[in-house]
Amino acid sequence: MSLKAVGAAMVAVPVLALVATVGGGSSLLGLPISDTSAAGLKGAGAALASDRRMPEKFRALISKWGNECPALSPQILAAQLYQESGFRTDRGAVSSANAMGIAQFIPSTWAKYGVDGNSDGKRDIWDPEDAIPSAAKYDCVVAHDTRKVPGDATRNMLAAYNAGSYKVRKYGGIPPYKETQDYVRIITDTAASFQMSASSSSAVTAKVVAYASSKIGTPYVWGGDGETEGGFDCSGLTKAAYGAAGITLPRVANDQYDATPKVSDPQKGDLVFFSQKKRNAGYRFNSRDIDHVGIYLGDGKFLNAPRTGAKVRIEAMWWDTFMGATRPTSSKTV
Repeated sequence: MSLKAVGAAMVAVPVLALVATVGGGSSLLGLPISDTSAAGLKGAGAALASDRRMPEKFRALISKWGNECPALSPQILAAQLYQESGFRTDRGAVSSANAMGIAQFIPSTWAKYGVDGNSDGKRDIWDPEDAIPSAAKYDCVVAHDTRKVPGDATRNMLAAYNAGSYKVRKYGGIPPYKETQDYVRIITDTAASFQMSASSSSAVTAKVVAYASSKIGTPYVWGGDGETEGGFDCSGLTKAAYGAAGITLPRVANDQYDATPKVSDPQKGDLVFFSQKKRNAGYRFNSRDIDHVGIYLGDGKFLNAPRTGAKVRIEAMWWDTFMGATRPTSSKTV
């Protein structure tokens, strides 16, 4: 991952190469460039559909890791990999700056940010199962670093990925470097050309909401899953509702949060999560603090099994304790 200097004013930053110099997808393969906005490309919470430009073997990985944080999406991650290497994984995928593999990490950046994505005990820069998660996690690192910068979070993330977080903070947005500006434009344009699958379609949403709605009035029972205990607790209800749509979730609320794609703008059928600890002064987010989950219905309302002594019901969103939302998209445990 390397950046060419833009004139004398810019110092090289060990991030991703602006334009992959290995053979393959370095010139967007003739894709048309439109000035597409980044709006709608972040926090998509869905999987990528099949695309002739992308090897099928990478689709599930990109769909999973492309939802690592709200500023990222599978489309953005796919566009970055396509721009960097054309999805090449052979040992010839090395740039003039010694950036390597599908995500074009340079060794020094890999040493700091590379992860063992497939848990095989190795961090292999050439292994897409490690490199793709590492690229996503690095995206999210710079998204966090620039979270207070005005403007679109996804564009700021991409600018920081290319030019460095410091430069984005210094200029209060995308720096005035043509290389970085082109990088942001090209990635968002390319991302818009990648299609999303219908795995979180209205049919799935309808099944989830219909099942949960049919349980309104059912007693809250701690540990209840609706089958053996005569009622539901909060995560038992959400697990059963998504199960009715063919999607398997973990049993408890914080595991459901950790295992499912994050979204920045909840839509009908999404999971919404809460924690009473958020009320504490100076609280910092920790998913293990999540103590409640429900199903968002839109218009600021959600359906949930609230507490002992209450019944499954629809309520106004608890925005003061709201921790985040996710959109399960897999037929397996995500």
